[in-house]
Amino acid sequence: MLAAVLKKLAEVVGAMLVVSFIVFLVLEANVEDVAVKVLGAYSAPDQRAAWLEANGYLDPFLVRYVRWLWDFVTLDWGQSTLFRVPVTEILPQRLAMTGILAGVTLVVSTVLSLVLGILAGMNEGSITDRTVSFVSVLTTSIPEFATAVFLSAIFVFWLGWLPGASTMISGFTARELVLPVAVLTLYSAGYLARITRASMVEAMRSPYVRTALMKGASTSRIVLQHALRNALIAPVTVIMLHIPWLLSGVIVVEVFFAYKGFGTLLYEAALNSDVFLIEACAMVSVVVVVATQLISDGLYRLLNPRLRVSAKPAGATA
Repeated sequence: MLAAVLKKLAEVVGAMLVVSFIVFLVLEANVEDVAVKVLGAYSAPDQRAAWLEANGYLDPFLVRYVRWLWDFVTLDWGQSTLFRVPVTEILPQRLAMTGILAGVTLVVSTVLSLVLGILAGMNEGSITDRTVSFVSVLTTSIPEFATAVFLSAIFVFWLGWLPGASTMISGFTARELVLPVAVLTLYSAGYLARITRASMVEAMRSPYVRTALMKGASTSRIVLQHALRNALIAPVTVIMLHIPWLLSGVIVVEVFFAYKGFGTLLYEAALNSDVFLIEACAMVSVVVVVATQLISDGLYRLLNPRLRVSAKPAGATA
């Protein structure tokens, strides 16, 4: 067990180092380009040379990479050239905003997709099953920007029920979250519902479920005590994979609704060549992906008793 944990940690650390090296290589290999982006295109050559020397950019590449990596670990992420403030002042605020949007979306889409997927899987081939499958394929086939336009046309311009922007200028407003959450939920819930449906169908076809049915056990008891646990193994993995997507993959939705979150911040940083802000956003995304993978592995092991049994040393009793 300990060996498996150490191996997983080594893989995680290795993956993070590789990604961090690629990020640094792409954004800071050309020191002259970094100086131009930080000081501006109209800065004088002697200004750029002085800035490069003052900030250690004349040192060897590997030395600069190690120093940059240490600065990231110690939360010294530099100053944003776009907002003229330290990156650590603006990034946590934007992460919190996206955390609210992602958290609400994750709860709504997870509950909705699990309920629909379980109902469809319990009634394979029925009208409910076919309806859920059709709607799931339909919603996941439509890109987020098209769904955003469609929902805005109905609820903003036609009915006038909801605001068309989610700027939160006057403070946090739940009404401004409705459309972004709806767009993200429609796009993500369908895929998770189909995964849940497939897992539920497989669980209901398993021998132990058929044996329980033949013994006269109630359907609700079989589903809750036996089939549901195994059916949730695959959906849990998909749910955890949704978290990195919700963090950095909501750029289109956040920009469309002018929502000041992490996705919009990354978009603005890329448009304005804000090197230090792009680096910080990229590395934060890596940390989130790695953390969710670790949590996913833990939940997978918790839900799958076969993995727990196989992890026991030889000769151990259950």
